Amino acid sequence: MIINHNIAALNTHRQLGANSAATSKNIEKLSSGLRINRAGDDAAGLAISEKMRGQIRGLDMASKNAQDGISLIQTAEGALNETHSILQRMRELAVQSGSDTNTDSDRGEIQKEVDQLVTEIDRISNTTEFNTKKLVDGSFSGTFQIGANENQTMKLGINAMGSASLNLTSGVQVADGVFGGTAGKVLGEGSYTVKGTDLLDAKGQIVASLATNVATTAGGGTYTFAKATALNDGDTIKINAAGVAGLTKNLEAGQTNNKLAPGTYKFVGSDVFKDDVKVGTFATSVITFTDTTKGTLDLATTFGLANPAAGDTLVVKGVDVSNREQASATITAVNNALESVSAERSKLGAVQNRLEHTVNNLGTSSENLTAAESRIRDVDMAKEMMQQTKNSILAQAAQAMLAQANQQPQGVLQLLR
Repeated sequence: MIINHNIAALNTHRQLGANSAATSKNIEKLSSGLRINRAGDDAAGLAISEKMRGQIRGLDMASKNAQDGISLIQTAEGALNETHSILQRMRELAVQSGSDTNTDSDRGEIQKEVDQLVTEIDRISNTTEFNTKKLVDGSFSGTFQIGANENQTMKLGINAMGSASLNLTSGVQVADGVFGGTAGKVLGEGSYTVKGTDLLDAKGQIVASLATNVATTAGGGTYTFAKATALNDGDTIKINAAGVAGLTKNLEAGQTNNKLAPGTYKFVGSDVFKDDVKVGTFATSVITFTDTTKGTLDLATTFGLANPAAGDTLVVKGVDVSNREQASATITAVNNALESVSAERSKLGAVQNRLEHTVNNLGTSSENLTAAESRIRDVDMAKEMMQQTKNSILAQAAQAMLAQANQQPQGVLQLLR
């Protein structure tokens, strides 16, 4: 019998510690519902389950992406549904206008509604949006991430559904190509300034001076003198027209009869006029003076065929139902437009059905993968409660035995009595 070391008590204490630690882990698993709460619980299982968790979250987000794609398609398809209704109404009006029982006035009223319908088609095309992205103006081309991994995508493009794209044009005619010209660019809309030089008589004396530039619009125009009156030395002639700053002729000394003689004064090309923006050649610029000082200024811009200049496609918008022939052509044009819209809607419907199946498949995959991850990571509550009960009883037994082991050294005192 020894008293320095109580081996029985040491062994019982060790067992008590192990049972208490096991009980603590049982309580942790039961309270969290997870079999793996830290890497030490199951290192390999933790690594596998984390991969599965990433895949599950990716599948769930891919499903959300597909649902967003369905919403986008439904938005575009809703706009095209309204375009379909408008085209059906336009066809109805074209058929109505095709009958000669209508007067020109009747067809004019029909034309007003047709014009408004064409405008609405363009408005729908230009304003239909999903999350600020325009859908049916021809600019949308997108890619949807419909899988949990890289390169699991689907592309979608939506064609333009405006009146020009549907070939709803006047007389069902579209002219396109390039303009020929001596300049590199076609003369566009806007205001241009034309400079002039002094006009000399036969003796080389100045009889008319262009004091200021002429600002005019592309396409030229006709200008007339404001009033008829005799011209004297020092008088001024002004040509007034809407949007024109003024073309002023100053009469200088040296005339023999104190007024311009009747006749035509012709300025040819750039000898008299130079165009600041160099958009073409002014081939004919004529001022005609009569005895009453009344005349015209014709400004003409011409293009040669030597150098082609790039130009935009010319599309004359609007559907013409002003007569029976145009109404018949419009019926054909609207039929073609209906086919185009139907084809686009069919494409969108097919993609929507695909995405709906994608959502179902992603949901099934996520469900199965979640079940697999659960089998690795989740705790079996019944089994764990059984383990916790066992470890708790063992801990209580160890406590009782530790008390008994501590009583054994007291037997030595009986020998000393």
